[in-house]
Amino acid sequence: NRRKLLLAGAAVTPCLARGNEPLLMRSIPSTGERVPAVGLGTWLTFDVPRGDAVAVSRRREVVEHFFAGGGRVIDSSPMYGQAEALLGEVLPRADKRLFSATKVWTPIGAYGPTQMRRSLSLWKLPRVDLMQIHNLLSWRSHLPTLREWKAQGLTRLIGITTSHGRDHELVQRILGSERGIDVMQITYSPADRSAEP
Repeated sequence: NRRKLLLAGAAVTPCLARGNEPLLMRSIPSTGERVPAVGLGTWLTFDVPRGDAVAVSRRREVVEHFFAGGGRVIDSSPMYGQAEALLGEVLPRADKRLFSATKVWTPIGAYGPTQMRRSLSLWKLPRVDLMQIHNLLSWRSHLPTLREWKAQGLTRLIGITTSHGRDHELVQRILGSERGIDVMQITYSPADRSAEP
């Protein structure tokens, strides 16, 4: 089924990308930090009950293969059901290779800090590498909070996301008018090339 296919693909993607060549890397413009161009998303495939020992074990294997293949970036969101809680169970503790990325996803700006603290708690991390505003939901409300978190050292980087090939023009306008956004995440794949000029 689709879930098994995605899980298998996640496990082998870093290895296949590597082959005999070095892993494809990209620099984060604001810091110069280099991270692998392909990361591990957790939507659907990591949304499994933590009480399912077999499912948890398989996801732990995926994470182990991912790191062994040179992977670093793992992305999640409160929107992804049990994914963040599962990550807290399967991530190796204090692993310096991890580049953690999650999101704030609530229409209520005042609830943003609570949701973000919950994400840190679920991941079992003192801070996150990248905190993003998921699908630009209430972005005007959340952006000041993300800036505060960055100043406090609770996140190293801040970003905005949009998925399903929508809102690319709004992303451009935000990047042109707002200071301090380190990362953007948009839909761009062989199946959806609408972001191309």
